[in-house]
Amino acid sequence: MIPPEKKSQILRIVGYVLAVLALGWVLHDFHIVQALRELARVDWKWVLVGMGFDVLSYGVQALRWKWLLHPFGKVKLTHAIRAVYAGLFANLIFPLRPGELLRSYLLSNSEGITLGKVFGSVGVERLVDLVIATASLGVVSLLVDLPRRFRKVADTLGIVTLVLLAIVVVVIYFLEVKLSQNPDFGQGPRRLPSPLMRALLGLHSMGTAVSFYPAVLASLFLPGCQVLGLWAMMEAYGLRLPFLAAIVVLLVINLGVSLPNAPANVGSYQFFCVLGLSVFQVDKTTATSFSIFAFLALTIPFIFLGFLGLVRSGLSLRTIRSTVKSLPNEARGRATAGAA
Repeated sequence: MIPPEKKSQILRIVGYVLAVLALGWVLHDFHIVQALRELARVDWKWVLVGMGFDVLSYGVQALRWKWLLHPFGKVKLTHAIRAVYAGLFANLIFPLRPGELLRSYLLSNSEGITLGKVFGSVGVERLVDLVIATASLGVVSLLVDLPRRFRKVADTLGIVTLVLLAIVVVVIYFLEVKLSQNPDFGQGPRRLPSPLMRALLGLHSMGTAVSFYPAVLASLFLPGCQVLGLWAMMEAYGLRLPFLAAIVVLLVINLGVSLPNAPANVGSYQFFCVLGLSVFQVDKTTATSFSIFAFLALTIPFIFLGFLGLVRSGLSLRTIRSTVKSLPNEARGRATAGAA
């Protein structure tokens, strides 16, 4: 069995290699003079609109997170926003997206909710996002003539999502029935392993709480804000593509950056942005220059907001690296303490 540290190192190397290969393909045959001419025509009012929607989307994510965690305690929205932006900052400077772990750790510390329950809420977030992304891709595929390879990905993703969703619904229903018959279900000599039981009970608590419904509603606004942000960037750059194009490109980018990647998704963001724009026959140089422009414009606000979130959380640039490295060990320790 591969030790966790070595596995992390392998994934880090894979992420950097993929980033270099992606940038190499994106920048091949790139015409910088054409890109500079296009950049000179950018409408900066649209850029500000795009930045605003993208920043707002993560505020909506924090609100959704607060509602998901409502069964376990009252979470302050400001603390959730702070943790989300701090996690985004960690993703900008470290590979393999450790921000998910960091934001969970910070919110667990500030709100006194066990780390396992906070992690569970992040898992529910990802499942809901996957369902919405799959549904969006299915609807878009009916309205836009997608290439065959995109349709295969959409079909595969749809099957996987339906299977996962069916499993979650069955688990929640099973626990609802068992707990109504026996409130001590899962305890006693034949109880399930405690970490698994805690995860299942946490999933049941979130899925049956009244606050789950506004959380799902917020999940619709979150990608909506991100799509509006990307579409505004397209308008700023003069691409003049339909709104559906922004949905397709964002879906392709989000699926692509889920792979092992370099800090801030450098390379993978540009590659999958160009790939998404190719569906709409956008010239490769224009697509490449737009991918770099949109990446910088949508990233810069989070450098400042994320750093502010870290400072407000009690971390500094001197301590963030050691904190991120020690998170897996501390996470296990906190989870064990929470079980006692």
